[in-house]
Amino acid sequence: MKTASSYTVYFILAFVLATVYSIGQQKYPTQEIEAYYDLDFTKAERDSMLSNLQEYQKSFQSIHQYKLDNNVPMSLVFDPIPAGHKINTVQKPIDWGMPKEVKMPSNKEELAFYPVYKLAVLIRAKQITSTELTQLYLKRIKKYADTLQCAISILETTALQQAKRADEEIARGKYRGPLHGIPYGIKDLLSVDGTETTWGAAPYKGQVISETATIVKKLEEAGAVLTVKLTLGALAMGDIWYGGVTKNPWNLKDGSSGSSAGSASATVAGLVAFAIGTETLGSIVSPSTRCGASGLRPTFGAVSRHGAMALSYSMDKIGPLCRSVLDCAIVFNTIRGEDDLDRTTRAAAFNYDSKFSIKKLKVGYFKNWFEGKYPSHDNDQKSLEALKNLGVELIPLEWDSKLPISAVRLMLTAEAAASFDELTRSNRDSLMTDQREWAWPNTFRAARFIPAVEYINASRLRQVLIQEFYAKTKDFDVIVTPSFGGSQLLTTNLTGNPCVVVPNGFTDKGSPTSISFLGKLFGEASIISLVRAYQEATEWDEKIPPLFKD
Repeated sequence: MKTASSYTVYFILAFVLATVYSIGQQKYPTQEIEAYYDLDFTKAERDSMLSNLQEYQKSFQSIHQYKLDNNVPMSLVFDPIPAGHKINTVQKPIDWGMPKEVKMPSNKEELAFYPVYKLAVLIRAKQITSTELTQLYLKRIKKYADTLQCAISILETTALQQAKRADEEIARGKYRGPLHGIPYGIKDLLSVDGTETTWGAAPYKGQVISETATIVKKLEEAGAVLTVKLTLGALAMGDIWYGGVTKNPWNLKDGSSGSSAGSASATVAGLVAFAIGTETLGSIVSPSTRCGASGLRPTFGAVSRHGAMALSYSMDKIGPLCRSVLDCAIVFNTIRGEDDLDRTTRAAAFNYDSKFSIKKLKVGYFKNWFEGKYPSHDNDQKSLEALKNLGVELIPLEWDSKLPISAVRLMLTAEAAASFDELTRSNRDSLMTDQREWAWPNTFRAARFIPAVEYINASRLRQVLIQEFYAKTKDFDVIVTPSFGGSQLLTTNLTGNPCVVVPNGFTDKGSPTSISFLGKLFGEASIISLVRAYQEATEWDEKIPPLFKD
């Protein structure tokens, strides 16, 4: 007869099921447990497993006794490069095609909605100083951040110091480039030494991480001025954080979506010139869509994640949310590149050229996903027509993989649960604001029961997906798709392909819609060339939410 303590080990997974186990029962509830895991063992096999499970439990306990900080990555490094794909590493000079001059508006408040590339021209020509521009944005942050619930930490003192330094350097002829003197904000999962980094979650309020994220250092070297740390849905999910719900600047009854909630909201409302966000599964695409921002989700490995909260080691990506795709390109060029502190990063060229003819691009579109009725259908059709009017030949593509793509998502769930293992085991997850069934606290708890074998097999399926998607799309420079069409958002976040998402109209209720452009791995330059032409031919990136016009 087995003891109750033996049962605890033997049926360590039993409490996943509502009906299976209570201590002291003298029976084996294994069939229900096995059914959950799609297994079927004999009684002899179950008996034989007991000592193994006891040893596994000892290993679990040993691991739990060692504190693993969130910034410790896996020893396994995800590689999105499919067999046959070559990365171009030969960097050529970049021609941004910046305007030669920009006229100052009679009302300086209008500068809050100027794209970065216009602000850069004004600063370089000394028509406005970085200090003046920084003060303008700080004033707007103080005025509107509470309305939008989009700011966590206003960095006024250091921002004005950085702006002053930028002005002094520019005055003596040391111009660092188009981001010199430009005020911006970051999602508050990026650490900045000496500041609070809350990850948007109540258990981490007051957390100070004694390092500065690589991309923040790169932006500082480019002369950009960090003004504010912006909200994110708690631990990078949704738009609910410990202080409330970040708002859509077009409709304050709506959340701004997530998880780069504050980055999208603040940029579109003119509280910063641009912002940095992150995406694991839609966290740049979704808030950019909801708020009407232009967002770039770079290729996995294009931008260092050192100093960023880890959610999914094999899926997290960092990118800009801006007013225009040219702004995205300028910011991306600053933050991209190899970093010894992030082993997933790679050296790759970014050969953007404003003189490049988009007619040389081979452009496909996922035809089946543009058909039928869906919320942004009419706006998407107008976008396709606009591209055709630019002389772009749109070649129809179908993507309907027979792979169980949605099942591969469990990799994200397992990695996220590992990232916040201590939070779950300490029961501090009860401090999280959002406790709904599908929110992180419960998701992390349930993920404890994803077997390592299934995680590895999901990873193997992911490799098949990478090759399959590559075979289908390798001949195309850009592919146009509904932002939430079919499985593309999950697929391309798993494969690591880059995406540019831009506004393309409004719903009947006055909220923005978007369309997305996908590219080859490290093929951001081609996407940006096409999207810049699209934005110059349309007006959607220039729209300003009426509630935030001064």
